[in-house]
Amino acid sequence: MSEQINAVGRRKEAVCRLYLTPGTGKWEVNGRTLGDYFPRPTLVSAIQQPFSLTDSLGKYDVKAVLDGGGMSGQAGAVRLAVARALVKVDETNKKKLREFGLLTRDAREVERKKPGRAGARKRFQFSKR
Repeated sequence: MSEQINAVGRRKEAVCRLYLTPGTGKWEVNGRTLGDYFPRPTLVSAIQQPFSLTDSLGKYDVKAVLDGGGMSGQAGAVRLAVARALVKVDETNKKKLREFGLLTRDAREVERKKPGRAGARKRFQFSKR
């Protein structure tokens, strides 16, 4: 692989456009480093999970453009995009990534607020008298 591979990942309201090029493991997420953009170590390890599973940690430079959503949703979007890009790089990665559920788009969305309720499911306090 000599040219860059691009992939898209989505989670909740977040969308990630990811560009993977052979390199030294340099990350650029919206112009910042990975640890700078995602300060929580749990999110960073979740994002790097596809690389660790395929033994390709530090073999590729990653440029991610994130839009929408919150921190957790964006991390999930990056993880899916990385997994999809690694499958494009080498088809043999697909079985391993599928086994750990990294190629499945997490379709859970926030349930809408209902009229006459405090939230989606929450009720107002019941008063007998």
